[in-house]
Amino acid sequence: MRKNRMISRPVTAFLFGLVLCGTGLALEEEADPYDVLIAHYEAVGGLERLKAEETRYFEATLSIFGLEGTVKEWQQTPIRKRQEVDLGVLRQTTGDTGDYAWTVDTNGKLQIQRDEETLKRREVEKRIARFEYLDRNSDYFDLALEEAEDVNGIACYVVRMTNSINEDVRTYYIGTGDFLMHKSIKKEAEHESHTVFSDFREVDGLTIAFEQEIELLPIGQKQTVTIVKYESGAEIDPVLFEPPGSGPKDYRFTNGTSAENIPFAYIVDHLFIDVNIGCDKRTWIIDTGASVTVIDAEYAEELGLETAGKMKGYGAGTTVEATFTELPAFSVEGIMFDPQNVAVLEIGGLFKRVGLDVVGILGYDFLSRFVVKIDYANKLLSFYDPDVFEYAGGGAVIDSPMKGRFFVVPMTVDGEHSGDWTLDIGAGGTSFFFPYAMQHGLIERKGIDGLAGGAGGYHPNRTIRFETLEIAGFNLPEPLISVPLQTGGAFGSTEGTGNLGNNVLRHFVVYLDYDRQHAILEEGADFGRDFPEDRSGLALAVNEGDEIEVFYVSPHTPADRARFQQGDIVRAINGIPVEHMAGVIALRELLKADAGTEYRFELDRDGRTKHIKLKLRDLH
Repeated sequence: MRKNRMISRPVTAFLFGLVLCGTGLALEEEADPYDVLIAHYEAVGGLERLKAEETRYFEATLSIFGLEGTVKEWQQTPIRKRQEVDLGVLRQTTGDTGDYAWTVDTNGKLQIQRDEETLKRREVEKRIARFEYLDRNSDYFDLALEEAEDVNGIACYVVRMTNSINEDVRTYYIGTGDFLMHKSIKKEAEHESHTVFSDFREVDGLTIAFEQEIELLPIGQKQTVTIVKYESGAEIDPVLFEPPGSGPKDYRFTNGTSAENIPFAYIVDHLFIDVNIGCDKRTWIIDTGASVTVIDAEYAEELGLETAGKMKGYGAGTTVEATFTELPAFSVEGIMFDPQNVAVLEIGGLFKRVGLDVVGILGYDFLSRFVVKIDYANKLLSFYDPDVFEYAGGGAVIDSPMKGRFFVVPMTVDGEHSGDWTLDIGAGGTSFFFPYAMQHGLIERKGIDGLAGGAGGYHPNRTIRFETLEIAGFNLPEPLISVPLQTGGAFGSTEGTGNLGNNVLRHFVVYLDYDRQHAILEEGADFGRDFPEDRSGLALAVNEGDEIEVFYVSPHTPADRARFQQGDIVRAINGIPVEHMAGVIALRELLKADAGTEYRFELDRDGRTKHIKLKLRDLH
């Protein structure tokens, strides 16, 4: 289980866009995109009328994730806004003060958004709100008229807008006869939203699309927005655009303002701690790569929790589906938590494959309450109240503006591959993103092919030995970094260089300060240590019959040369039955022994007994 990014995007991806539409103006045959947009605006009440609309407010019903709810939004030109989404079990408030963007998650945690991509998108939004793209000599925007297309049987001009600030693209579909905006597409790095407009009504001299069908691709999540109230020139208290003040904390330390030195288990390059719900103590994984806390679907049913809705999100290799529930009050050592809204996902089977009984993922909405300290070498976790925490150590403090709900840190590989990396303690290994690997020819490099697992299933990758890695002034020689061999999922991002996982982070003591958006690295007791790696090329897992099975054989490795096959059942090693060998995790550790170590495997292959000798060697 080399990668485990689980849900890697915010719970709500609500992409409402107000689009004004109208009727009644013809164009010359040689129309260009500027003519099309100007005609559109004239048809909806005139460009001057649009520019005069400095404020607006609307209320709408919202159907998304199989849930029904409401949305309210206040806007002031050019970029100040506040949006409140209420779906019952799922609530989210976002806004922009005019100086910065902010969001409050479903459990009330505030985050200021100041990552580079957010800043660029804010700049684009400001200029769009001022209609700067209508300037044919603009230094920032370029419009192109593409081949006409039909939208629900209506012929439309297709206007494509690009900009010089970021890579986002907007495409508008404007009726050739009525000049209504029948559809728009907003394409960003990792996804695009397709909106179809209908039910056009006049409000204060403007024509508004009161019905909007939105589909978020590539995950295919659909939502419907129906406006029930629209006010042009609404009076808005400027305080409304400011983020809400902090409410009472939804957790309590049992002793002072911290819970320190909580033991965790470090197994298959992941971090696990005990969580208590009532009198039931079970194992959960800690994962900064999970945008929400997740409970296993089977465990939620065991606890009798009611679920609602259905959300699609990004897993490690593809998309995943989750529902929502309220997790009862729970505790970890030294901390008591009030009930929380969490996602429900089938994750137990993934961990059972590697011999673990794991029932949940403690993600962003758990971790972001604290300053989190991870001492990998000593396997200790500490949680501090951010209101009183002050770092006094000698480590490197990295300004890490969060991208969505994830820390992003600069890192350089081999002196040339420099960029921003997502810090992900839910990932066992470190990986380049697929687009970066393709662009820089990394996929063509020699390495060991394998499978990486996560909430979205398994996807192929190649692990490569590089020469150097530099992060925050620390240098690590000969790091192992993988490259995905297919696009899609969490590692298909075009924003950033890659995902930084535990095989690198375990060299450090890591602090994660969510409020200040700082990641802090100190040399750990294991800094620079040469950790054992698999020397077989043999991937073992527990199958549905609780047998230890070969589920992948890496080409050109000792396991491949010994002719292991996928589906082989391991019965014994060196004459010892596997039921006496402490499970698949213990067997995996055997495969990390010194080069030259030999094992005699007894296998069951299609009902026949096979004996195979395996001799380990260094793979990289």
